[in-house]
Amino acid sequence: MHALQTEGRTALTLRRKPPIWGSVLLVAALIWAIDFATKNWAINYLDGRNPRRIFGSFLQLTFAKNSGAAFSFATRGTFLLTIFSIVVILAIGYWSPRLTSKRWGLVLGLVLGGTLGNLSDRILRANSGTGVFKGEVIDWIQLPHWPVFNLADSSIVIAALIASYLSIRNIPPITKIHVDDAKHDQGGDHNGS
Repeated sequence: MHALQTEGRTALTLRRKPPIWGSVLLVAALIWAIDFATKNWAINYLDGRNPRRIFGSFLQLTFAKNSGAAFSFATRGTFLLTIFSIVVILAIGYWSPRLTSKRWGLVLGLVLGGTLGNLSDRILRANSGTGVFKGEVIDWIQLPHWPVFNLADSSIVIAALIASYLSIRNIPPITKIHVDDAKHDQGGDHNGS
């Protein structure tokens, strides 16, 4: 580089972009922390009380425990849902370092944060009689004609909406750089000159 500067030419400096998986982890940690804090708030201020109306009957704060998935699906399959959550987390851990799209990084971060939020409940909120990985998920947000949910659930739904949009727009999560493109970017042509 010094030789280039003494000849009066400018040295090419390459700046590395921060890896996208770092953003995935940051988004996931933020979602998990907010979800965990709001669930603890719900336990302390909503459990055993009547629903609190925020916007009439449109939005209410209602404490509920859910041993299954959304819409009370698989209420007896808590252990299987826990295993599925772990598989999702491992898959995100595998694919996150390979991402080239920041928007898909946001999607994976939202899914990871939401999955960790509900998995934390299944691990940390298990009663002594229910066994490991069989704790109930804390839900506290209620809309009309919709089951009670939490911020972790919301995060996963938002991720699904963004993923649908990105798919419709044909924005891939991973873009491969072809050898010909790399040569062209370096100033060469396909003949090697």
